Amino acid sequence: MKSSLVIPWWTPTTVLRGSVAFLLGIAIIHFGLRLLGVRIELFNGIAYFSLTWFVGLFLLPALSGFFVAAFYGLGGKILAYFPPVPALGFDYYVSMHNHSGFPAGYDLMPLGWWGFFLILAIESSAIGGVFGEVINKRIYGRDYHPEESEEL
Repeated sequence: MKSSLVIPWWTPTTVLRGSVAFLLGIAIIHFGLRLLGVRIELFNGIAYFSLTWFVGLFLLPALSGFFVAAFYGLGGKILAYFPPVPALGFDYYVSMHNHSGFPAGYDLMPLGWWGFFLILAIESSAIGGVFGEVINKRIYGRDYHPEESEEL
C-alpha cells in the first residue's frame, strides 16, 4: 500500500536542497563564463559571436540546469529556469558601472538586446533541467519500489 504522506515544498530540507542547487547553478554559469573568457554583456560587432560565445550562452546554462535538476530532484526543472538571471544580471550590472574595464573596441550591449540573450540562456537552462530530472528518474512515476509490487 502506498503512503499518502505528501511532503510540502517549504520543509527545511527541501528549501535547503533548493538553495544549494540554485547556488550551484549560479556558480557553474559564473565560473564557466570566466574560464571561457566570454562576456555576454559586451559587443564589438558580428565577429563577437564565436564558438566560445555559443558555448557560454547555450551549453553552459544547459549544463547548469542539468546539475540543478539532478541535485534538487522532482521539480528541479522549474528551479533550473532561474540561475542564469542573477549570474548574467550581475555581469551586466558590473559592466554597466565599470566602463574602464572594457577591452578596446567593446561597448555595453543595449539592455533590450541583452534581455533577449538572457531569455535564450534561461531556455537553455530549462532544457538542461528537463534532462537532469529525467536522468534522475524522479519524474512521472518512474520511481520503482519492489516491496510495493504484487505477485502475479
